[in-house]
Amino acid sequence: MSARPRIALRVHGGLSARDCAAQARAAEDAGFSSVWFAENAFGRGAMSGLAASALATRSIRLGVGVFNPFNRHPTLIAMEIAALDELSDGRVVLGIGSGIRHGQMGLPAPRRSAAVRDTIHIVSRLLRGETVEYEGPAFSAHGARLECPLRRAAVPIFMAAMGDRALELCGRLADGVIISNLSPPAFTRRAVGLVARGAAAVERPMPGEVVQYVTGAIDDDSHAARRRAKAAVGPMLVAYCHHGRASAATQSAVRDYNGLTPDEFARVVRRLADGDAAADVIDDALLDCYAIAGTVSECLDRCDTYGEAGVTELGFSFAGEQPLRDIARVGRALDSARRARDDERSSPLPKG
Repeated sequence: MSARPRIALRVHGGLSARDCAAQARAAEDAGFSSVWFAENAFGRGAMSGLAASALATRSIRLGVGVFNPFNRHPTLIAMEIAALDELSDGRVVLGIGSGIRHGQMGLPAPRRSAAVRDTIHIVSRLLRGETVEYEGPAFSAHGARLECPLRRAAVPIFMAAMGDRALELCGRLADGVIISNLSPPAFTRRAVGLVARGAAAVERPMPGEVVQYVTGAIDDDSHAARRRAKAAVGPMLVAYCHHGRASAATQSAVRDYNGLTPDEFARVVRRLADGDAAADVIDDALLDCYAIAGTVSECLDRCDTYGEAGVTELGFSFAGEQPLRDIARVGRALDSARRARDDERSSPLPKG
């Protein structure tokens, strides 16, 4: 059986830097492995929340998930990450991705895979303290070198990837992969296989980490948790697959791996877009493709499905108005599970 994924937290630009820091501190107290910071166009930029969280915590990993090189040049990414890694005492993981559309900014975004490849080449070398001479189809750097001291020899660089080419590129270049919200485990299983194929093509090991974002809802009443999760998932389905705010690859992952026919899924999205209540449109089987909801124990058991698909870390966005409470609940359950494992390991073997 695959290991249960580590539990992480995902925060986003809808939260102030102070709220990000409070949730990061709660996640650290709860024993979470990481806190991931999403950065989407026209929300709050991630750097303020990352910096506040670096100062508010001591040990939890800080994941940038993700920076887009089309609105932040690779040299600027390296500058900011070097400063943040210094501030956090070496706890940063950098995620790079180009899937989010920036049409409202008037930014051209051709050759997305080439842009990510160029970015990883430039940023990784700068963060190793090298002088970079690189000419790429999307980005270049000539005689570039960071002038600030570096906290460590290298910062891990992950890729957000959903399309086949991007997933294989991740296997060739990155230290880990980040899988989007609303990705069913069936999609993730296939995605992990593509990452592994990309790694094998250049004779390097499979990237060591597969991070997946997922909506979570926890309640003593399992039905109440599911209603809350459906209320969160419904608008996301409309935004991704009706308004087209997700890339074509992400829309395919959401649409094609949930057990529904294309027509059935289209009807679900149409009803949601027309204003039907998510609780009436999304049944429990469909919800399980997109979210983890129920009691604490039910949610932790559900994590195993993602582990079986190859996920090593789940980045939870907690639906509802009390994320600090839900983080603490998960933390208590994780602590109880750890104590039980420790007791089992320390128990004397029965005499034969």
